[in-house]
Amino acid sequence: MRTRPVLVYDGDCGFCTASVNLVRRWIRPPCDITARQWAELETLGVTEERAEYEALWVTPDGTVYGGAQAVAKLLSSARGGWAVAGAVLQLAPVRLLAHGVYRAVARNRHRLPGSTAACSVPAGRTPGKARKD
Repeated sequence: MRTRPVLVYDGDCGFCTASVNLVRRWIRPPCDITARQWAELETLGVTEERAEYEALWVTPDGTVYGGAQAVAKLLSSARGGWAVAGAVLQLAPVRLLAHGVYRAVARNRHRLPGSTAACSVPAGRTPGKARKD
């Protein structure tokens, strides 16, 4: 059984990889960070379909958070001001705004600096949309 949460991201996306590098350097959350391409998704209880369109935070007990919720949980697990920011992102009015921002960024990540065609979200997918696997 895992004892640490896992952050799963798209390792083919330049924007996602740059974001994870910033997380590792500045936030340093107490979690394992892995690209979806190398993650044991089935063991984590996550489908490939879900992992390809949003970042995921998987707790040791198997609870999966996606999109803006994953970011909020990641920040909440860190220390100091990062934990405060994570808590704020989980407040009802802010949470709704955070989901909208996450969806907009994810939908347009292929247009951001460092991005490639691999950064495009698959057609018909809504990045960061709240859902259950």
